[in-house]
Amino acid sequence: MNVLFEEDGAFRAGSVLADNVSSLQIELASGKRSKVKATNVLLRFVAPSAGELLERAENDAAGIDVDFLWEACGEQEFGFEELAAEYHGAKPDAVQAAAVLLRLHAAPIYFHRKGRGRFRKAPPEILQAALAGLERKRQQAALIERMVEELKSGVLPDEFAPILPQLIYKPDRNRGETKALEAACGETGKSAARLLFDCGALPSTHDYHLGRFLFEFFPESKGGTGFPEFAPPRPIGAQRLTSSPLPREGGRGDGSPDSEAEGLELPLAAVQAFSIDDAHTTEIDDAFSVAAKPDGGWRIGIHIAAPGLGFSPDSDLGRIARERLSTVYMPGRKITMLPQDIVEHFTLAAGQTVPAISLYLDVASDYRLLGHETRMDRVPIVANLRHHDIEPLFNADTLAAGLPEFSYRDELKLLWEFAQVLEAGRGKPSDNGNRKDYNFVVDWNAESGIAAEPGKGMVSIEQRERGSPLDTLVAELMIMANATWGAMLRDAGIPALYRVQTAGKVRMSTVAAAHEGLGVECYAWSSSPLRRYCDLANQWQLIALLQNQPPAFPPKSAELLAAMRDFELTYAAYAEFQRGMERYWCLRWLLQQGAQTVLAQVLRESLARLDEIPLVARVPSLPELPRGAHVRLSVEGIDLLEAELRLRFLEPAPELAPNSSPDAAIADDEDDEVAG
Repeated sequence: MNVLFEEDGAFRAGSVLADNVSSLQIELASGKRSKVKATNVLLRFVAPSAGELLERAENDAAGIDVDFLWEACGEQEFGFEELAAEYHGAKPDAVQAAAVLLRLHAAPIYFHRKGRGRFRKAPPEILQAALAGLERKRQQAALIERMVEELKSGVLPDEFAPILPQLIYKPDRNRGETKALEAACGETGKSAARLLFDCGALPSTHDYHLGRFLFEFFPESKGGTGFPEFAPPRPIGAQRLTSSPLPREGGRGDGSPDSEAEGLELPLAAVQAFSIDDAHTTEIDDAFSVAAKPDGGWRIGIHIAAPGLGFSPDSDLGRIARERLSTVYMPGRKITMLPQDIVEHFTLAAGQTVPAISLYLDVASDYRLLGHETRMDRVPIVANLRHHDIEPLFNADTLAAGLPEFSYRDELKLLWEFAQVLEAGRGKPSDNGNRKDYNFVVDWNAESGIAAEPGKGMVSIEQRERGSPLDTLVAELMIMANATWGAMLRDAGIPALYRVQTAGKVRMSTVAAAHEGLGVECYAWSSSPLRRYCDLANQWQLIALLQNQPPAFPPKSAELLAAMRDFELTYAAYAEFQRGMERYWCLRWLLQQGAQTVLAQVLRESLARLDEIPLVARVPSLPELPRGAHVRLSVEGIDLLEAELRLRFLEPAPELAPNSSPDAAIADDEDDEVAG
């Protein structure tokens, strides 16, 4: 006796060795023996053999028309043997019965299973819906197959265009396009980015890296990098300082300025102020002035742009700044925190008289600080000095040998000498002097000159030693302003956003505490309100203090705490993006130069920093060498899409100059607290 039974969702046939009523001992065609419950047996038969039954039944089942089978059965539940008898018009043999069973089992959308060997036909409406679903799946499978073939042949499917950013940066694995892309990647061995780049989906590798950042932080659904409409800033007059309260409510959002703002008037400062920045700075936040006092000594002014006088936190512009939190910097481009015309309105540009928060320092002839005063005024800006123009004339060598004649020579020398006194008073250097600044300049009108990235965009990377007299001058005056205003807010019981450093860890806090790295009791970023929201928030608090009005952010303000958390996360993300884009442009610079070998300095095991550009790379072949050793490396390959550089060790090279430091080479800019 043979039996057909179901086990683990599959049909099997075997010979009965022993029948124990409730269970049977079965021997399969393979020779394996198994104990089967009697309730699992569907069919008992003598012929054919157990080994032949399923093979013959599968062949016969393939010839059964499932639509006819569905039409042939009634509306009630039935057993497979009953339907087999009706289908064949007579009592079926074992093969015929098994064939019908297999066909029923293989068509679940036609026949709903009701028990072992028992079924019920699907209602017509359910069957039609299921068949429609199957057709959709079939069409989707064909569509995916077509898209896969197009991708493999270097053609971008039409379906990809509307969802390209999402597909590149945040693919939805439930979409057919994503499934096609993954399948094509698997068959070609390429990454998704490389495959799409080869299909022309990405105009350039630069667009790929920039697009990833924009997709996350400036999505088109939120307006992208553009600005929404906003009410203009409140007017600031040049007459007496108004005694009316400083407006704290935002603009009405209808294009008109804050209604309370009309009549805000500031005195004109009797100074001739100048700024010191690199050639590409347009958001000029700070400027300086020097005036001799009749009784000896000087009155030194530190003037900070005052957008906080033009709009409040709850205004349209305040909400824009709160959302963006910081200007985004990258080689060749930037995304400003505030709209460009607002930046131009408040920036300390030469030839303009602009509102400012000014810290005036009364300095004795021996550079002792006698006192200070903070005022809101309108400051005439007479010059924007640029590093590349001033540093050849004003540097450590020319200071030692005697400065030549140039504009603002005496003012710069005085400020530098005063800055040295401030630095000595803090007991901490404003910069370690061993690190370098690198200025990336991208000419978008010039051809790239590299085969791997045809098109516009040629980069130059300029080195500049840090710790120059100009750096010391600016750094110390910024530290003075940020520390002084932080202390003023602390003493007045007005919360602010402070930079705190204890045990080497830098963090932000709404509570004033020491910054050990700078050697000051408290330090509130306040000197870059055009570029950073925390500086702008601190400026609003300072304005309230100067006006003797309630602060925009009162003590224990949840809004200020939330702004601090958001700023820290966003500022860190923007800085990480900037570092990533600088790495990308370093790789393009190497390709521009046609570099085949480079000089580098060993930082630690398998890690080296290139000499000419700010690029740290892994070198797996690097032998065990002392930290700081100089080596020559071979450039084995550069992948701009993945931002990868492959280097191979060639030989030791002459050592760097004695004042070069591997520790400085990998110093983290997180501790660079000075904002110019």
